[in-house]
Amino acid sequence: MDLGLLREGINEVIASTYQNAAPMGIIFRNGEARMVVYRGSHTAGRIEDHAWIVANFIFDPVLYVRTAFEDLPSEYFLDEEADGLTIQRLRGTEAWAAYKAIIERRTKETLVIRLSLLREEILSPVIHPVNRGFTSLIEATVHATRYQIAASPELLGWIEHHAAIIRKCGGNREQEALQLLYSFLDKILRNPG
Repeated sequence: MDLGLLREGINEVIASTYQNAAPMGIIFRNGEARMVVYRGSHTAGRIEDHAWIVANFIFDPVLYVRTAFEDLPSEYFLDEEADGLTIQRLRGTEAWAAYKAIIERRTKETLVIRLSLLREEILSPVIHPVNRGFTSLIEATVHATRYQIAASPELLGWIEHHAAIIRKCGGNREQEALQLLYSFLDKILRNPG
């Protein structure tokens, strides 16, 4: 079976909706793609309003951190057509896949979204060697976003664990992303709740 751009498991991407981007995990199992999105987020609201999402395959660690904690200016978005819909992908993405987003289930806290591929495109075929610093940056960012919701010393411990790996294994861009992550985390610590 051709899996397209997604691979079995959870694919970390920067998902864009209308004038919104955020790091997301797309779950791809048995040929089906799904996402779990927290209700009340910009992403959930845009999916409810527009019913599409774009998976941007981009390997900029700074952009992962930025989109986790702040909104990008409109010039970061580029309109594309996908199956008769105008969607928005990120400028500078190496590849992208547009999906129709169908809400399968609503819980008190989340939306479970089934994704149906509309169009995908590879813009810049580049090989990315596995970099533990980049992977740990993704993990530290996930822990920091969870810390923002439910502050716990355990999450801070995980962030520090991954920060040590970033310092050891990451390149300049991962180091810059780590500093940015700490600046957002500092704001969270100074302004809890």
